[in-house]
Amino acid sequence: MDRAEPRVGRSPRVERVLASRAQWRQEVYRIIFEHDTPAGKGFDILLIAAILLSVTAVMLESVAEISIRHGPVLRTAEWLFTFLFTVEYGLRLATAISVKRYARSFYGVIDLLAVLPTYIGLVVAGGQAFIVIRILRVLRVFRVLKLTQFVGSERELLRALRASGYKIVVFLFAVLTSVVVIGSLMHFLEGAEGGFSSIPRSVYWAIVTITTVGYGDISPQTPIGQVLAAFLMILGYGIIAVPTGIVTVEMARTRGGLGELSSGRATPARTCASCAATGHDADASHCKYCGVAL
Repeated sequence: MDRAEPRVGRSPRVERVLASRAQWRQEVYRIIFEHDTPAGKGFDILLIAAILLSVTAVMLESVAEISIRHGPVLRTAEWLFTFLFTVEYGLRLATAISVKRYARSFYGVIDLLAVLPTYIGLVVAGGQAFIVIRILRVLRVFRVLKLTQFVGSERELLRALRASGYKIVVFLFAVLTSVVVIGSLMHFLEGAEGGFSSIPRSVYWAIVTITTVGYGDISPQTPIGQVLAAFLMILGYGIIAVPTGIVTVEMARTRGGLGELSSGRATPARTCASCAATGHDADASHCKYCGVAL
């Protein structure tokens, strides 16, 4: 890169300081935004480890026995992680090409939410409990492991869901009708003595049974009620497979029109410095989301 000519009125010392500052921003940007370099990958791995440790500390603090014995240590760790994440967020803002675009991007919002709960906890009691939002930052593991090439396949899934939407609605309506009918029958067959005190409660039992969840808080006692319950259990296994089959068929139909995704060609994990988007083409010169030069 050619060095820019010094501006009129700036001393050589000022120019050296500005050049050094620009180089510092570029190096920090490569570490915290780029993921194909050893330094960038190592930074992301350390960041993910810190996120997991901080979330674990918050979860352990919610256990009464552990909080009594190790509460001060866990709270100290929470503040330490919050400080580190605050510094990291500040560096991202300082090195991003467009601060506004990064701050409004998905990862920018998540990065901000990762540090706010601890500070909110100083004003609002219990606010630090929302610190578990930090776990969302682990989504960066997709970049580290180069899985971003597969993230774009959500377009294929969305197309299949839209195409099969009508069929799924009809299917759900049929299931709803079935549980209402069977729940009503169970209410009249078992009655309040067996726990089926009302039709809504009986419908609740039918939903729990047909989805194969089976809490066991209500169970039929009469032989005919048990036969009906067995029929509903067997029906539940078939019902689970129906939506999967509908969506799978539509995915097979739409797969041919997805171009690059259907061809299996991987896209490199290039990151936009402005909006932090990834998955750009190898020959792309500008971000396909915000238009900033890569």
